[in-house]
Amino acid sequence: MTVLATTGLTFAYGDVLALDGIDLDVPAGRIGLVGANGAGKTTLLKLMLGILDPQAGGVRVLEHDVGQDPLAVRSRVGYMPEAATLPPDQTAADFVGYSAELAGLPPKASRQRASDVLALVGLQEERFRPIGGFSTGMTQRTKLAQALVHDPDLVLLDEPTAGLDPEGRDEMLDLIERLGGFGIDVVVSSHVLGDIERTCDWVVMLDGGKVLRSGPLAGLEATGTVLLEVLDSPAVLVAALERRGAAVEHEGTRMQVRVEDGDPFTVVRDALAETGAGLRRLSSGTTTLEDVFLRAGDTL
Repeated sequence: MTVLATTGLTFAYGDVLALDGIDLDVPAGRIGLVGANGAGKTTLLKLMLGILDPQAGGVRVLEHDVGQDPLAVRSRVGYMPEAATLPPDQTAADFVGYSAELAGLPPKASRQRASDVLALVGLQEERFRPIGGFSTGMTQRTKLAQALVHDPDLVLLDEPTAGLDPEGRDEMLDLIERLGGFGIDVVVSSHVLGDIERTCDWVVMLDGGKVLRSGPLAGLEATGTVLLEVLDSPAVLVAALERRGAAVEHEGTRMQVRVEDGDPFTVVRDALAETGAGLRRLSSGTTTLEDVFLRAGDTL
């Protein structure tokens, strides 16, 4: 199933273009929506829910056209907003139970469902306390519980780790990882790339309202990189590598060689053979999601 599909999707706040004709086709799974603040992430989530109407193009969620049938989408989607939206004078059990009733569950079933979901997110003991006295971590867990209480097929999580300390962040990310085991697809919006690397298997990169990259996380990270150190001046070797299409960064006699297509070790081997450069050290490098994001941004 396709979780999200857009065609020429455009939205602007006055003169500020938030999304600029983006085209996406995203399969089921755990999807990371990444970008700096103001990149268009929250706008895209609101368009997926039908809270905002596109000014051009269209958006489909779980194969439903949001513009034509927004209720069909909302009945199958849970939403955890970034903003503090919880009533401080209600208990978590009351609020999450009320959210279940809004989704169509009868009162008794709503109370049981609320209890089950609050236990799932680690608020079994605190569920009868007023939300106004909750810590940031407990508040985030309550927002996640209300997004899950009606048993959705897809949940949209907007900056779920915002404001959390390291322990709270780890616990929230553990919860997100577990959702896939319950058959729930997830879209996680975050500007913290490490969170996406840990929890997601597909990533959509936004910058300035445009799509930088969209694809499997493993594929985006799988750029061929080799780290090496030579005995003498690297200038001749660098030139030979660049003639073969490699991107080379070097400091002194150490260098990082990146090849977009093909085997980087073959490229390095051939350049070493051509130049006769003496090799001190050779190893494979790792590419982080941040590296991919920065390189994609440089191509705009």
